[in-house]
Amino acid sequence: MRNFECTVPCLFGLEGIAGDELRRLGMENVRVENGRVLFSGDEYALARANIGLRTGERVLICLADFPARTFEELFQGVYAAALEDYIPKNGAFPVKGHCLNSTLMSVPDCQAIVKKAASRRLGEKYGLSWLPEDGAKYQLQFSLMHDRFQLYLDTSGPGLHKRGYRAVGNDAPLRETLAAAMTILARYRGREVVWDPFCGSGTIPIEAALIARGRAPGLSRRFAAQDFSWMDEQIWRQVRQEARDREFRGKYQIIGSDNDPKCVRVAMANARKAGVADCIDFRDGDATKMDLPAPAGILICNPPYGQRMMEQQSAQRLYAALGRHLRYADGWRKYIITSEPEFEHYFGRRADKKRKLYNGMIKCDYYMYNEGRTGGKRK
Repeated sequence: MRNFECTVPCLFGLEGIAGDELRRLGMENVRVENGRVLFSGDEYALARANIGLRTGERVLICLADFPARTFEELFQGVYAAALEDYIPKNGAFPVKGHCLNSTLMSVPDCQAIVKKAASRRLGEKYGLSWLPEDGAKYQLQFSLMHDRFQLYLDTSGPGLHKRGYRAVGNDAPLRETLAAAMTILARYRGREVVWDPFCGSGTIPIEAALIARGRAPGLSRRFAAQDFSWMDEQIWRQVRQEARDREFRGKYQIIGSDNDPKCVRVAMANARKAGVADCIDFRDGDATKMDLPAPAGILICNPPYGQRMMEQQSAQRLYAALGRHLRYADGWRKYIITSEPEFEHYFGRRADKKRKLYNGMIKCDYYMYNEGRTGGKRK
């Protein structure tokens, strides 16, 4: 077994949660940084991280890390990396990456230099003047930030938020990794009633069901590293079986509702594909009018934002109506994500806590109402 230094990129605001997940998965030397989490591990660790992570975006192996202010420094740094330890002589190795606040800021030029240096290194090691690249894909990624270059091998393929259950989304889908993080932040453990009154394609209820069951989010999908020549398929089979053995069997009260019947149908189909349809009760209903599904529980939702699906004033009216409807929902903890900076004003109550999160590229606040308002009862 080899030992790798790995990086897990995250949506901003989720790094601490992803770090906690990696520690629970048994990873070593976990370090949390802005936008990513680092850890050390072997082939089994790579498989466990890919299959089991709920809030990370992908799992990358760090191949090189060096300063690069000129194209010559960039070429020599990549050329010095032991790429032959990871990429076989027929492996395809496309290159992609990004540059930020560095002397070298042209991504296409950096891609070309990385490709040239990698090709020369591999060609010399394998005694080939031309590399066929007709085998498995070994995606190289790079990050050049503040003149520091880091080269990675992507072991995930499609991002980890692509669980495989959402064949169809709605107009403004919530990323699965963010939905999982929102559920974790709401401290849901499978015991309480959970309700998403703006369920859309069902992402929050489905992620809540996966968490309640302890089902690994990547159990049913394939990863890039499964095609790597040095990754034994038996590792993946063993890690998947370990994940299945940790699942719970119980009855859960998870409810998703939406005022668009088409969204409800899509959500039901997605839940079936995720294998959790028996855990979730999907309903048609207007969030600002329908009866609360239980005297107490956890409300987690991603209501429409003005900048995405509705005009801002319409969204603000919706928040006000929702606040009035939930005014006396004493037994409910409420967790609402939105980009509306004046949400608390329209909702009619200050949150107990706020946390900055990103829904894709949209900067949002996650408003946490951890205790119900004391006072009268709903009439």
